[in-house]
Formats: sequence, C-alpha cells, structure tokens
Amino acid sequence: MSSRPANALLATLFFTVVTQAQTTDFSRIGTYEFPTSTTDAAAQEAFLAGVGFLHSFGMTQAQEAFRAAQQRDPDFVMAYWGEAFTYQHPFFGALSEGPGQALMKLAPTAALRAAKAKNDKERGFLRAAEAYALTPGGMPERRIAWMNAMKAVFEQYPEDYEVKAFYTASLLAAAGHSGDNRERMNMYAGSLALELFKDNDNHPGAAHYVIHAFDDPLHAPIALEAAQKYRDIAPAVSHARHMPSHIFIQHGMWEEVSTWNESAWQAARDLWQPGDRVGDQNHSGDWGQYGDLQLGSIDRSELWIERAEQTLRENPGDSRSSTTLKTMRARHVIETQQWQITELSDELSADELLALGLSAAHLGDLELVKRTINRINSLASDSPGNAGLRIILAEVTALLKAKQAEELLLEGLTTDGLPTQREALALLTEAIALREAGRLPNGAASPLKPIHELAGEINLAFGFASDAVALFETSLQRLPNRPLSLLGAARAHAAAGNSDRANELYAKLLTIRHDEAHPFVREARQFVAIK
Repeated sequence: MSSRPANALLATLFFTVVTQAQTTDFSRIGTYEFPTSTTDAAAQEAFLAGVGFLHSFGMTQAQEAFRAAQQRDPDFVMAYWGEAFTYQHPFFGALSEGPGQALMKLAPTAALRAAKAKNDKERGFLRAAEAYALTPGGMPERRIAWMNAMKAVFEQYPEDYEVKAFYTASLLAAAGHSGDNRERMNMYAGSLALELFKDNDNHPGAAHYVIHAFDDPLHAPIALEAAQKYRDIAPAVSHARHMPSHIFIQHGMWEEVSTWNESAWQAARDLWQPGDRVGDQNHSGDWGQYGDLQLGSIDRSELWIERAEQTLRENPGDSRSSTTLKTMRARHVIETQQWQITELSDELSADELLALGLSAAHLGDLELVKRTINRINSLASDSPGNAGLRIILAEVTALLKAKQAEELLLEGLTTDGLPTQREALALLTEAIALREAGRLPNGAASPLKPIHELAGEINLAFGFASDAVALFETSLQRLPNRPLSLLGAARAHAAAGNSDRANELYAKLLTIRHDEAHPFVREARQFVAIK
C-alpha cells in the first residue's frame, strides 16, 4: 500500500484516538502517496496516517500512528524516522531529547540504524532525522543540519513528492536561523510548495507549507487559495484548521479568523486528554480572541479568556498556558480600550505592563505610568537584544510624554509643552524604525498596540493630521482592515480635509463593526450619512 486516500483510517489502530473525540471528524487528513519498504500492510497504513498528521503538525496523533507502525514492524525504519519529528514544532519548538530517543529505539548507533534501511532513499530520510535529532548544539544547528541533509535527498530524488515536501519543511525550519537569507529561503520553499499544490491540491503539506512561506502582508495573496483549500483538507488536525487564519489575518478577514480558530480550538479540545500537550488550545485561543476583538465581540473575547483560564487550571505550571492567558487579558484591555488599573508587580509580563502603562496614562495616573516604565526599562536592560521590550518601553514612555505635553500646553497658554511633545515624537520615530527593521507582521498584532497605530493616534492628538494620515495608512498596509487603524485613518483624513478618503475608511469600518451601541460605529455612520 503506497497511497493515503482522504477517508482511509485503520479503526483498529486509531480507535482510542477517535473515541476520545465525539464531536470532531478525525478521518480526513489529505491525499498523498509515500511508498516504503515495509511488507506489513497494517504498518504501512499506520505510517501513512502518521505522515498525514505530521504534515499538518498534529504531533500527538502522528506519534501514536508511527508507534503503531513500529509495533506491527519493529524494524520499519521510516516509522522511527516519523516519530523523531513529533516531539516539538519543527520550526519554533524548543530543544527536546525525544527525537534522539525515538531513533535509539531502532538501534543505538548510526551504522546499525543504517543497516536496517532497505534502500538509499530511506537511508537518506534516516540521515536527515539523525541530523534533526542528534546534531550537537541547539535547535538552530539541528534545523540547519536537517535542511542540508534533506537537500542531499532532494537532489537525488527531485521528482519524489514526499522528498520535496519534507525538504520544503526543512527549508522553512532553517530559514529562521539564516539571517539575511531568511526571506529568500522562504520564497524558495514557497515555490516548491506551490509546485506540490499545483500537482495535488489535496496534499496537506503542500497547502500548509505555502501558508508558512508566504505569511506576511506582501506575499499573503499568493497563499490565499491554499489557505482556503487547506481548511478543508485535514480537518482531523487542529493545527490544519488554524493555519488558514495566518493568511486570513493578512487580508483582514476577521470572520474567517474567528470561525477557523474556534474550529481549531474545538478540535484540540476534543482530542486532548490529561497529560497531553495543550499548544493547539493555546495557539488557536490566542488568535481566535484577536479575530473576535477586531469584530468588536467583547463577549467572545471574554469567553476565550475563560477557556484559557480553564486550560491553565487543567495544566498547572505550564508556562505557555500562563503566558497565553496573560497576553489575552492584556489584549482585551488594549483592544477594547476599557482601561483598568491593576497592581504593579514584578510578576507582570511585558504584555501586562504595556496594558497597565497605557491604562494608567489614559486614566491620568501618570505616577503609575512612570513606575511602570521603570519596570519595563529594567526588563529591557536585562534583555538588550529584545526589540519587543524596547518598543513597548518607547510606546509607554511616548504616551506619558504626550500626556505631560498636553497638560503643559493647556495649563498656561505657553509653549512649555513643546519640548516634551518633540521628545514623544522622537521616541515614536525610533520605535517605528526598530519595528520596521524586523520581520513584516504575521499573526496577531505584536506588540499588542501596533506602534504605527499608536504614533498615528498621538500625532492626531497633537494636531498633526498629515503625519497621522501617513502613519495610519502604513499601519493598514502592515495590518490590513484593522479597525482601530481604520478609525484612526478616517479621523486623520477628515482632519486633513480628505473627506472622500475618510468616507471610504469609515465605510470600510462599518463592514467590520455593526453594533450601534459602539460609539465608533455611530461616529462612522454619522460621517457616511453626512457625506
């Protein structure tokens, strides 16, 4: 058996997985072929299921499938190869000894493992897994070694679809550690993935890797077709349901971001058992909340927070669950602008400090803003290479100075506030340069308050409408259809006398936000009606 049709699953091998989830369809993972040397049909079928799950990063499901294949055929080299990639996200995951331990089950030395491979292709795959699992150093070294090993296999078998697919995955994994070559490698990986997608648009890896390769505002349109297809290719995997939202976010398609992350969270929840990893619940919840907040759904945002609290209760001590919950609470404050004061402590995360600093500034507690800035500055000093912390520090400090300048200018009808105003603008300019020196945006806004958006708001408050227009328009290029940037841009254009563009932006905002109780919606409707 060499083919994995979309609806074929061995019930005897996956009964336990399927019965864990009564509300999610775990029978569809895509269509592809991956012939191997095993003579055991059940082992091959389990292996093929594992490959499908692996292409969609359904690691728990993939691991169980590959282990089932090993039970059927203990010397099945490719079953151990597959298991080696199920212990962490191949692009971003932390170092783990699991991959090496998986290979050691096959045999304790490279020579003994190679002796069990039945042909050159399988030996090539095995060497690539060893590079990924056993290369000295950290994950950067292992991912680059994996890419180089897969390149050798690809050069020998350039027409083999699965060789091409996993070479593509290795390129995407190594790109993040390749400095100035990162985007070039992403584009090359994307070109290979597009070739696969053109030949088989139901291949889970093809669509998945197209999305990863083109996940930025400039290239996302290339991946829209794959994103729309992928959401239906592998609904058995939570990550596959989530991944299209990478491209939907880049297009400002907020309904789709909300819908597909809800679906992804439900799949992850249905599959989860105590002791399992909860990354898929955290990730889909994080992005789902962001999508719902863009739609103005406060109730849905609060639901996502409640779910995150439940995940943390069920997984006490899990650092990612804790971090996700902190981020979601801070994002809720910032996006809804329901400013609130909390106690300043050393336990607050950078996201929480940003929310506290912005809240204190908007509520007029400038002394608390200063103390919050001191704490952020301490964190930034401890991590001088962390650009995100430096941007957050600049954001809160700039808003403080803007508030101080406003007070000075209002108090005495003098120009005493102008130097402080200039300091605020200088800080924003530096932070913008720092943000633009990094990667283009992908995913939910980072930092939680986009720097171009905040700079636009401060410039508009200062009366610099033309400068605000440029900043908000840049924000919309980087974060399309983001409502707070649409609102700010509409206000700035109106202030600058550009009523046609303001009307266009207010009208666009009304396609996203519909609640008449929201003052932004009433403001937009009034402007459009007058226009």
